[in-house]
Amino acid sequence: MVENVNRASSRRSYGQFCGLARALDVVGDRWNLLIVRELLPGPLRYGELKASLPGVASNLLAERLRTMEETGVVERALGDTGVVYGLTRWGTELKEPMEALGRWGVPLLAAGRGDDEFRPRWLTLALPAILHGRTAAPPVEIGFEVEGLLIVLRIDEGGPSARIGDKNRPNTVLAAEADTVVGFVAGALTTDQALDAGELRGDAAPLRQAFA
Repeated sequence: MVENVNRASSRRSYGQFCGLARALDVVGDRWNLLIVRELLPGPLRYGELKASLPGVASNLLAERLRTMEETGVVERALGDTGVVYGLTRWGTELKEPMEALGRWGVPLLAAGRGDDEFRPRWLTLALPAILHGRTAAPPVEIGFEVEGLLIVLRIDEGGPSARIGDKNRPNTVLAAEADTVVGFVAGALTTDQALDAGELRGDAAPLRQAFA
């Protein structure tokens, strides 16, 4: 992997003996970290990945994937529906620094979504980032349904995590707009305000327990 990184970085490098600089040599190009964001919840086909990245040109996405594959961040595999792109084990280690960067950017969301593009799957990174350090015992699971996609937030003794919903739906699901979910989780909205703005399915008690 190091050999691949050094070879790829030689094409365009800061030329600095620094962990941050060398990391940016690998993932600092435009779109790279957003590609990682898309692949953190799981592998995607090329068309799915492009659809999740509004604004990226097809040839640029292909070039970024090729470079990130060479550097050992992304790998291709044959899935049930054809070739899929996923993160290597090393690539998944970007989750923690990306959550930290996303948490740093939360104040920039205060102005609201406006005309910006949004994909509900992005919440799988955003929600744990916002709730960094929050724990719960016993564990709490809450579903947020945004634009038809269920995001399951779990808070336990190890901290928060989020995943795209599966057949095991939580007993508490709040269907709401993205602005409402982010505002509620970030503490800008009370539980009652979030409930008024959305549609509750199930018991409100876990919401009040987790966000009292």
